[in-house]
Amino acid sequence: MKTLLRIVTIGEEEVRSFAGQRLDVFLAAILQRSRNQVQSLLKQGLVHLQPAAAKAQASYRLRAGDSVTVEPSPIAPVEAEPSGEAIPIDIIYEDDALIAVNKQPGLVVHPAVGHWSGTLVNALIHHCGAQLAGRGGQERLGIVHRLDKDTSGLMLIAKTDEVHERLGQAFARREVKKIYRALCWGVFRRASGECKGAIGRHPVHRKKMTVPKNQERGRTAWTDYRVLKQGKLGAEVECLLHTGRTHQIRVHLSHLGHPILGDTLYGRRAPINDFYPARQMLHAARIEIAHPLTGKLLRLEAPLPSDYLTAQTLLLTG
Repeated sequence: MKTLLRIVTIGEEEVRSFAGQRLDVFLAAILQRSRNQVQSLLKQGLVHLQPAAAKAQASYRLRAGDSVTVEPSPIAPVEAEPSGEAIPIDIIYEDDALIAVNKQPGLVVHPAVGHWSGTLVNALIHHCGAQLAGRGGQERLGIVHRLDKDTSGLMLIAKTDEVHERLGQAFARREVKKIYRALCWGVFRRASGECKGAIGRHPVHRKKMTVPKNQERGRTAWTDYRVLKQGKLGAEVECLLHTGRTHQIRVHLSHLGHPILGDTLYGRRAPINDFYPARQMLHAARIEIAHPLTGKLLRLEAPLPSDYLTAQTLLLTG
């Protein structure tokens, strides 16, 4: 989004012809911005309405007699395109079409606000040079799907735009089998089961997702689980994703009453003996997918990281 360099004022006459339209829709058209960008300006308090009694919020309906003023947004430093960095990555599989990596916990997938360097994309640029698909934009070179910063495990990276598109279609059509392993609190009443609760944004805590009581307020989500080993304090489970919603496994296991060990967003910070997990104990363990060019079935597995193995021993034998 280009930074506004001057105050923009839209007078009564121009506004009058848009009477009844939502403020965010109106500004998106006038300023040639996306609605998300306009809503960001509104949240920053950079949009003002006259008469002053009217509250400048996205859903406000314009009225005859209104005028709108938009202040310049703060000028932020323009970040350069991501560059290669010699960050170690664990490559599980690689050919001319794609790479499968075992992402270490704590590694951010792609550059974004607060993490303009030190990401998986920076590591991939160093490893591959220019041979990465560009369809996701410079910040997301080759990235088809993602894992949370503190979730470890398998990710597929496209080397060409054709492969990026084919992998994206395979994920969208649910043709990719994704198996996760997680360490959870509590004793499961059943050895296996499923959760089909829709997932939506939490109405109060906007960084969280939730299973809403009104399922129409969320998007369809489906997770199967199987208990691999049950201990006195908790269990290790294997989860099969049928959909790919934000934080899906973390939300569903918490909804079932078994939050993931170390997940302070959906659970609690609690130790096993004197060991405090530094992250949620969730690992993308296995992916099965038809190769996007040859059609050959790829079965890829990522070994469990050391912090997971430590927590696994303590949880299941404690």
